[in-house]
Amino acid sequence: MKIYLDNCCYNRPFDDQTQIKIQLETIAKLHIQHQIKIGVYNLVWSYVLDYENKNNPYDDKKFQIENWRYIATENISEENEELILTAERLQAEKNFKAYDALHISCAIFAKCDYFITVDKKLLNTTVEEIKIISPINFLQEVE
Repeated sequence: MKIYLDNCCYNRPFDDQTQIKIQLETIAKLHIQHQIKIGVYNLVWSYVLDYENKNNPYDDKKFQIENWRYIATENISEENEELILTAERLQAEKNFKAYDALHISCAIFAKCDYFITVDKKLLNTTVEEIKIISPINFLQEVE
């Protein structure tokens, strides 16, 4: 099974853990990453994650997130016309921000089964080509 985690999902363990919802999302996300490491799920990485992570002002967070690039079984390393057209369609139809549309477009292009995020706006939107899901709901659905 192929999955794509967006940037906010990778950053969840670094968020304020005093809220129970954030704690639970963090635990779920860390479990998913463990399952990736042992080969249960195939992780897809993208140039969009590279770009966003490169702009992370915290070097320790940036380094920890970047390591997932090398664990991923697939890397969408550059944009192409299909990616851009899909992202533009998602922006127009779903009113997604540019980076969100590009992330989802990369996941669709890679034929991922799930797009995992903690972004409320994305979680409240459906995209025909891919299931957008939280780390908690992903685990409830597949495990």
